Amino acid sequence: MQLLVASGNEHKVAEIRELLQDSGWEVLSLKDFPGLQLPEETAPDFVGNAALKAEAGVLATGLWTLADDSGLAVDYLQGAPGVYSARYAGEQKDDAANNRKLLSAMQDCPTAERKARFICALVLAGPEGQRYETEGRCEGMIGYAERGTHGFGYDPLFFVQAYEDCTMAELDMATKNRISHRAAALSEMLPVLQRLAVLS
Repeated sequence: MQLLVASGNEHKVAEIRELLQDSGWEVLSLKDFPGLQLPEETAPDFVGNAALKAEAGVLATGLWTLADDSGLAVDYLQGAPGVYSARYAGEQKDDAANNRKLLSAMQDCPTAERKARFICALVLAGPEGQRYETEGRCEGMIGYAERGTHGFGYDPLFFVQAYEDCTMAELDMATKNRISHRAAALSEMLPVLQRLAVLS
């Protein structure tokens, strides 16, 4: 069975493809549908934005479509950057600029108040109006400088609670895929995907 991952972020697609490699689904991306344009992320929350993209993918292709919206929520910033994580420093969606802005916003924040979490909402939409939702979280804290060369986005600033001496960008892909917010959301969605693959 073919599954469209409705994301323009190839890093996300690669993570999802890796996590679903034994699920019975052939994972396709927007590269397989060059004319497909995703809608603007205008919803006030992660699940709303994921639903917009999933439903657009189904409408355009007729395929089961999986979409995520994810981001960073920092306690000191009252949950920001939140749904604006990718464009925190502007519509150009520049990871380096986003990280600089985050460090600047937290320059006076003491260590004890630097708690944060990555949140991922997943929506799976089907051609007959089916819809499934899951959410995953990864707890941690924001560091004082970037560390690590793996991953993307805020990974170099995010110290993972389960690996207190490592940022997300210092973990290898296998470890990240085991503990990430996206992995947690997908683990919740996997039984649904497996059941649908069997029913097909």
